[in-house]
This record gives sequence, C-alpha cells and structure tokens, in this order.
Amino acid sequence: MAQVAFLGLGVMGYPMAAHLKHKGGHDVTVYNRTVAKAEKWVAEHGGKLAKTPREAAEGKDFVFSCVGNDDDLREVTVGGDGAFKAMKKGAVFIDNTTASAEVARELAAAATASGFAFLDAPVSGGQAGAENGVLTVMVGGEQDVFDRTRPVIDAYARMIGLMGPAGAGQLTKMINQICIAGLVQGLSEGIHFGRKAGLDIEKVVEVISKGAAGSWQMENRHKTMNAGKYDFGFAVDWMRKDLGICLDEADRNGASLPVTALVDQFYKDVQQMGGSRWDTSSLLARLERS
Repeated sequence: MAQVAFLGLGVMGYPMAAHLKHKGGHDVTVYNRTVAKAEKWVAEHGGKLAKTPREAAEGKDFVFSCVGNDDDLREVTVGGDGAFKAMKKGAVFIDNTTASAEVARELAAAATASGFAFLDAPVSGGQAGAENGVLTVMVGGEQDVFDRTRPVIDAYARMIGLMGPAGAGQLTKMINQICIAGLVQGLSEGIHFGRKAGLDIEKVVEVISKGAAGSWQMENRHKTMNAGKYDFGFAVDWMRKDLGICLDEADRNGASLPVTALVDQFYKDVQQMGGSRWDTSSLLARLERS
C-alpha cells in the first residue's frame, strides 16, 4: 500500500481516485477545487480530504492530477499552494490531464530540480473507461520511474505504455485525438449519406462494421448518433481544447493537419448550435442541420 494523493475529481478523476483506493488498496487523499465534490468522494470511499494541493501532496509517495488544461495544471503544481511545494524527495507526480507537451516538459524539469519525478500520463477511454478502470494510459518519462509507478497506475488502466521522455505521453494523446476526429467525421458523413439514400442504418453498420470500415466509434456510437442523442461521452468543448493543443503543436513541429483543422471548425459550428456539452459524435447534428 502506498500513500497517494489525487488532485481533481471531475468525471474522470473521481472514479480513477476510487480505483486507486479500492482496487489498488492505497491510502488516498483527495483535493478538488470545489470542496463539496471532495467531501462527497470521502463520504463514499473513505480516505482523507485536503484543502490545498500542497496539503494533499505532503508526505505522499505518488501524487496524481487530472484537471482541465495547462493553466489548471500549473495552478495545482507550481501555484501558490501547489503540490510541488510539498513533494518529498523520491516521490512521483503523475499527471493524467490532457495538456501540452510543453507544460509536461516544463514540470518534469521543475520536478527533477526539486528531487522528485514527473510523468505525463494522459488517458483515453472516456468516462466509461474511467468508471470501469480500463483506461489506456500514454506515459512520458524515465524508464525507472515508469517501472516503479506502473503497478499503481494499473488500478485504473487496461493498457499502459511508456512512449518516450517527458512530453511523449502528451504527444501520443494528440495523435489519439487527431485519429478520433477524422473517424467521427467519417462516421457522421456515412450515417448522413445512408439516411439520405433511404438505407436502414442498423443493417448497414451490422455489415460494414465487420470489414475495413469498422472502428470503436462505429461499434459504440452509431446507435446513439442515429437516435440523435449526444450525451454519451467526451464533450465538444473538451475536444476543441484538445484539438487546439494538436494544432498548436503542429505549428511548432511543422506537421500538416488539414483534416484536424477542418474538423475543429466543424466542432466550432456545433458549439454555435448550442452543443458545447454534447459528445463528440454530435458532428452528425451539424450535417443534419445543413
């Protein structure tokens, strides 16, 4: 059993922290910006509540975070009451936020200078993956730190991979989001085309999902998309945040992402339709509106 802290109890962090407590068997202290959420977690799962990230990190072997963006991450790490001010020598900070590779490298350097380790470890699998403890975790950092931390991450993961040095986890998550954007747009266009052609979408998907067109998105989202229901996953607002990170990184490294840039604009259209909190499959709603 390790002494663990978890910072950020959103739709992903809340169940991830619970898996660390129950499946991992660790002693877990939680922090959340909205204190009532942390109080609710402790009431449901036990453990301890901290009033600041610094208090949460005090004396811990492993400190996890899952917050909104780069600015939120900096606030809970190097901010006035940030966790980095209390991390003990030899501890590991594991960041599950989808953030920039730039901030990952920045925080890894700060951690090393202070005598502890940092892993950028964004996740994929959505709310359902977090709740079921079957997330995919893409890690950037040093091999020895990864080896020491992997058994702890196992509590909420199905697949864990060390992708390279600091920042590599975030870069891999960018590729994940780039691929998803294109897949969802393609699936949306396919369903839209099928409807216009007068086909039975369920019959179409039953056949094509077993061939080269098959994907997780098709298997898990086509029914809700066909029913015009878009509250089953990752929100459009968050996807635009992630695609913005991808496009910013592409500007730095010279990659060409024409489809990603186009789909990002399509998601902007969905936001303007009032779909900011719809899930990413709502690209179909934009086509149906046209």
